[in-house]
Amino acid sequence: MAKFDVVDLTSKKVAEIELSDDVFALEPNAHLLYEAAKFQQINRRAGTVAVKNSSLVSGGGKKPWKQKGTGRARQGSSRASHWVGGGKAMGPKPRDYTYRPPRTVRRNALASAISMRVAEKAVIFVSEFPSDGKAKQAATALTKGLKLANALVVDQKSNGKLMLAVRNLAKFDVLPVEGVNVESILRRKNIVITVAAAKALNDALLTPRGKKEA
Repeated sequence: MAKFDVVDLTSKKVAEIELSDDVFALEPNAHLLYEAAKFQQINRRAGTVAVKNSSLVSGGGKKPWKQKGTGRARQGSSRASHWVGGGKAMGPKPRDYTYRPPRTVRRNALASAISMRVAEKAVIFVSEFPSDGKAKQAATALTKGLKLANALVVDQKSNGKLMLAVRNLAKFDVLPVEGVNVESILRRKNIVITVAAAKALNDALLTPRGKKEA
């Protein structure tokens, strides 16, 4: 178990927290981070691009001219791809880009991203993060109290006012524990996470598949 200092919103140490080495102290795996980032980015592709091929272009049902005797090259339809207004040969068609790596890979990638930020001393554990729902109060706590230029803020979903306050800040992101993902962690240099959220994330990543926490 790894021990971490817990601070308040003025950066004053108030306690310590113990968390699993399998989540917060792993050796970062670059390939897992790549797989997880690719998984998130490629699944945002709509895959709706399409063009008309010769069978979808209107007209051209009649042979442009007879096969022989005109001195011109033989043509079967004005919808052919080499004709102006004809169909596109081997053009793109709608497709599904969905890619989903195994659950173990996704979990280990997330733990690897968290551990990387921990190794960089870029994770700040706060005892709690109360909010009045105003962006100004959240900005003051993050920039002046914790002295951060940008960060990902993680707390429990029940702290709805914090979600409303931080989402309006240009250089800060906010997510509930359930929404923490590799891409969001890599996007920001620091992570600010409450004790309750850290414990919930620790338990979620350690819970075996098919089992629920007691």
